[in-house]
Amino acid sequence: MTAPRPVMRAVLVASLVMASSCATYSERTDEARRALRRGNYAGSLEHWNKVLKVRQPDAIPDKIKKNGELVILERATVLQAMGRWEDSAMNFEFADKQLEFLDISRDTAGKIGKYIYSDSATKFKTSPTEKLALNGMNLVNYLVRGDLSGAKVEAKRFTVMRNYLLETDPEGEHGAFGSYLAGYVHERQGNYDEALRYYDEALAERDFRTLRDVIPQLATKGSYRGERVEDYLPSAPKPKPAPVPTREPESAPEPDADPAIQRPSEAPSAQPETSSQVAPAAVMGSLPASSGWGAVSAPGGEVLVVAKVGRVPYRVPERIPIGLAIGLAGAFVSGDTTLLEYGMFKFVTYPELVSAENLFETATVEVDGHPIPIDLASDLGSEIIAEFEELKPKIIGAALTRMIARAAAAEGARAAGNQADGAGGLVGFLAAAALEGTLVALDKPDTRSWTTLPDRVFVARTRLPAGAHTVVVEVSGPGGRETHTTDVSVPQGGFVVLDVTTLR
Repeated sequence: MTAPRPVMRAVLVASLVMASSCATYSERTDEARRALRRGNYAGSLEHWNKVLKVRQPDAIPDKIKKNGELVILERATVLQAMGRWEDSAMNFEFADKQLEFLDISRDTAGKIGKYIYSDSATKFKTSPTEKLALNGMNLVNYLVRGDLSGAKVEAKRFTVMRNYLLETDPEGEHGAFGSYLAGYVHERQGNYDEALRYYDEALAERDFRTLRDVIPQLATKGSYRGERVEDYLPSAPKPKPAPVPTREPESAPEPDADPAIQRPSEAPSAQPETSSQVAPAAVMGSLPASSGWGAVSAPGGEVLVVAKVGRVPYRVPERIPIGLAIGLAGAFVSGDTTLLEYGMFKFVTYPELVSAENLFETATVEVDGHPIPIDLASDLGSEIIAEFEELKPKIIGAALTRMIARAAAAEGARAAGNQADGAGGLVGFLAAAALEGTLVALDKPDTRSWTTLPDRVFVARTRLPAGAHTVVVEVSGPGGRETHTTDVSVPQGGFVVLDVTTLR
């Protein structure tokens, strides 16, 4: 007797579907990242436009298809690296309005794990790190164009999201470089209390040598005093010792030591030491204050450099054995796991983070041949990894739950096939294998993420006499060194912001 037609039809259809299963987001966009690694930013931009089915970098499709908002976010980052700040700002602003936020802190039932694992048909949602980085990145687009009004609006957007995150997760600090840049905006606008508040936020995450002379100056004009700001202020001067009388009293007090400026304790720097790194005491310039170069109170203007290097880790499909998956998932798995004992496919596919294999990891800055202090403002790659590790058990739990559903469906197909006369056992086996195999092929993990987000963000700043100056930014790492030289004209009482972004 032949097998039941529905069963054989299922075997055939399953085989065809397995042969034509779709690639994941990271697989479809791999060529764009390869272009970035080669330094071919124009080629990467062309790829993102191709995905959007447009030709111009400022073109937005009439109808945004699945993942369109994420692709526009990726394109905005590449445009910024190319120095096309106005186009980049337009793309960032569109993406910011369209993208939804993935609220990790309020997920108690593992729903986020299910979303990240398999719901690639849903709208992409940014993580806390990605959401705050979006506003911080767009702040750069306004600052390099000298648009403080636009930068202030972007700083407000950053603050709204950051305050929300702090309310839901007080320990989850994110976006130090966004706070730093927002503080700079208000400092330049003369809003000194607001500037001190933002700098206080940035200091909650790490020490900033570039603020050691800035904060005391701002404190003379503003009244805000946060805990971290207080650490950067000089201690109150002690009274001078009284003159020694001609006749010493019976218990003359010992004179106090000369008062000293108290500095915050040195936090370990995430930046590797380089030959051009300035010693901590030589803050805000490396020439004597008498020259006017580098002195905070000197006349002239200021240069702020934002250097962004590498790209954060991104998600790819990964396979692990069932036993290991069950151990990693913990309580975030539902269903009868004994069904997995009978399945042919003894592995779980889920999204895993992999390194972008960056060529550059750090940066140094020189102005007119003199090194200036530089700070690692945000280690976005580490923040992305920490977020993902928190979600990983939920993600794998969702993968196992779906795998259990596959196994149950396969057992049903096996039972139906076994009812056939003659070779019913073989038909049941083939039906179960085909059905479960098809579901494995179709059940692609969601590998969507902001893959062009820079890995590390550095800031450097110094006061300069008004006039022409040469700024050299050098990035370095496993791929060697790359130098970016820019001639700037610093206005009297004004500022210049430079952005160097190497997504490699």
